[in-house]
Amino acid sequence: MAGKIKCISGPTVSVEMSGLKLYDRVYVGHAMLTGEVVRLEKDMAVVQIYEDTRGLGIGEPVKGVGMPLTVRLGPGLLSEMFDGLQRPLKRLKEDMGPFITGGKEIYAIDYMKNWRFHPLRKRGEDIKTGEILGYIEEGAFKHFIHSNRSGRIKWITDGDCSLNEAIGEVEDGSMLFGCHEWPVRMPRQYKRKLSPSEPLITGQRCIDFLFPIARGGTVIMPGGFGTGKTILEQSIAKFADVDIVVYVGCGERGNEMAELIDDFSNLTDPWTGRGLMERTILVVNTSNMPVAAREASIYTAVTMAEYYRDMGYHVLLLADSLSRWAEASREISSSLEEMPGEEGYPTYLASRLAGFFERAGVVETLSGKVGSLSMVLSVSPPGGDFTEPVTQACLRTAGAFLMLDTSLAHRRHFPAINWFQSYSLYAKEIIPNFKERVSSQWEELMHRCREILQREEALREVAEIVGIEGLQDADRLLMKASEMIRLEFLCQNAYTGDAFSPPEKTVSKIADIFKFYDNAEEKLKQGVHLDEVLKQ
Repeated sequence: MAGKIKCISGPTVSVEMSGLKLYDRVYVGHAMLTGEVVRLEKDMAVVQIYEDTRGLGIGEPVKGVGMPLTVRLGPGLLSEMFDGLQRPLKRLKEDMGPFITGGKEIYAIDYMKNWRFHPLRKRGEDIKTGEILGYIEEGAFKHFIHSNRSGRIKWITDGDCSLNEAIGEVEDGSMLFGCHEWPVRMPRQYKRKLSPSEPLITGQRCIDFLFPIARGGTVIMPGGFGTGKTILEQSIAKFADVDIVVYVGCGERGNEMAELIDDFSNLTDPWTGRGLMERTILVVNTSNMPVAAREASIYTAVTMAEYYRDMGYHVLLLADSLSRWAEASREISSSLEEMPGEEGYPTYLASRLAGFFERAGVVETLSGKVGSLSMVLSVSPPGGDFTEPVTQACLRTAGAFLMLDTSLAHRRHFPAINWFQSYSLYAKEIIPNFKERVSSQWEELMHRCREILQREEALREVAEIVGIEGLQDADRLLMKASEMIRLEFLCQNAYTGDAFSPPEKTVSKIADIFKFYDNAEEKLKQGVHLDEVLKQ
């Protein structure tokens, strides 16, 4: 299929071309810029360009690929950095230097590299689509290769092979390969979805203790400017108890992503002792990159995350921030002259977000394994207004809500999670797991912690009127205990050894605070003055 450009409006191009389908991928102009069909008319199509359109002219050729925007899935994705179109940034730098120009097509994975393939099936065996053929060792992980065909195996490789070579063949002549392509906007298939039941340990005491997250769950973290969204997401990425981490820098500042890359390259995974980047995939689409690629970046990332989930791994997807994705969608919608919704966002914003959230979960894969895909997504509401459309659309589908409070951030309390406004819908299923594996007192301590924080909030209003000295000793002791909870337990410095707190340390720390409180309360009942109690 071939055509030519008829009209150009920013990143939106009208082309004279027939035979296209909605969301087909096309190459536009002499520079071969990547685009996607977003509207079809008679013998005309509107294409959204994922790259900078400067220098593009009327009448330049357009070529259809015949397939939608896809990502390449296979060994070699781990430890890599990609842009929103899954182009490897390291190889782009080698080819172009520090400034990326348009029209450069580079495969995401190295097809010429040799891998050692270990077959798990034999010649003559019957296989079905999605079943495991064998595995390739990718660092510390077994990268399972799934069959893309059903039939009886005619032959299968046992040894070194590259990804551009077939690793086997079925009797109908169909070849089996170690990699494949998948449309980014299409969820990957599985047998059935399961209910989340296991906790996702983040290493952040406020989250793990008060608002536990489930593996396969969805979490949003809205907060105004300066509330520590990026640092909290990076801390979770560093310390979360998962197999694979996919981190998306969606429209964020380049210096923040540079700092993240530098940290991840030097840090050690606290769960395995190996390099942190060995289990990490970075999708980088900073604020100075094309806006259309930003809209595609979260779909690129979630498709790679689903790929590793299908191998039976526990995968964590983090996006910073979803608001930048929504702003990109708004800009694209405006250029297409679509009917605007609230605050100019497209009317389909909520349904698009819901469809994206639905790709998380715990699933039984086609091969019979159980894997999970969890999502922790930050939201940047303008002016810290949580009634804006993106936050409200996320609230309808997210399983946990971690409100980042500007007033806490101003007091240098980090992570600035408001313990009164935040919630987790997974707590009921997750707490029994903590009680069984960590401490039988987990739930009792959690309820007691919340009770003290609530009582302190009520006493604070009284103390502002009569002064702290006007309170009774029992009330002053409660406020002291609450202060210890806030400063010693809920606060964590992301740049010290306290940045990571396993569940055992978490429950021990809160138990010590309550032990102090109970002993002091008993001495008050014996008539000892509070000042003497606090000195001991």
